[in-house]
This record gives sequence, structure tokens and C-alpha cells, in this order.
Amino acid sequence: MAKQMSRKPAKSNETGPASEPTLLSGGNPQIAKGYGNEPVQAYIAAMPGWKSDVGRRLDALIETTLPDIKKAVKWNSPLYGMDGETWFLGIHCFDKYIKLAFFRGKLLDPMPPVDSKTKEARYLHIAEDGKFDEAQFVDWIRQASRMPGEKM
Repeated sequence: MAKQMSRKPAKSNETGPASEPTLLSGGNPQIAKGYGNEPVQAYIAAMPGWKSDVGRRLDALIETTLPDIKKAVKWNSPLYGMDGETWFLGIHCFDKYIKLAFFRGKLLDPMPPVDSKTKEARYLHIAEDGKFDEAQFVDWIRQASRMPGEKM
């Protein structure tokens, strides 16, 4: 189980709801499990600092490329898939980067750059400068969307 950081959510008051999410160790937002766009948008809004802008960019690219995309948040990570039951992409925040997990990444051409200990997964890490090859990312999500997803 992930250890929580000492950072606590802000308390609600008359001016509005809590403004600070709980961040788990490594800086990943703690978001309740849920299906659809709403929990994914809550996760993106809770991504700390520069990561939220990158998260919005990633989500917009995915939606534009795959209008029928299905979304969920499980294990405090947004997941993207085509049928709502299996997933081809997951996002997770770490202190210094965002990790994009292509669950069948070893089947993508070219493969995402970061290897995994799991049999088929490959990763793309996005650092604080927020730079990544958007055209390559779009190509990967198109390829991945046509492959069997992972049941999670």
C-alpha cells in the first residue's frame, strides 16, 4: 500500500471545497476509483504543479484522436481503453516525471523508450519541461487502441 505524504487536503469552508488533494508517496494524487470522464478530470486537476497542464494536454490529444475512448481511475491512476473493461494506457505521477504506461508497449512500432519488468509493457516518461513528441504519442495511442487491452 502506498504511503501518504504529510500533505493533507485543505479543509472546506464557506468559500468553496477543498483545494489541495492528498498526494501519495511519489506525488501521485489520491483519487477515488470511478469510471468515465469525471474521475479522470478530477485526477488531472489534482496533478501537482506542471503535471496538471501536461495531463490536460495528454487527455485532449487522446480524446481528439480517439473520440470513443473510455476512461476510468483505478489504483489512483487514469486508464484509457476502447471497451470500458480493458485498458491500453495508464498515467501515474512521480516526483520528477509523469509515467505513461502502454500495457502492450513492446508490440508498438517503434516501442516507447523505457523498458518494464512486465512482459509487454513499455513506458514514456515526461519530465518537468513537459516536452514529448506529440505526433509519436498519437501514433502510439492509435496503435495501442487496436490491440487487446489489459483487464484491471
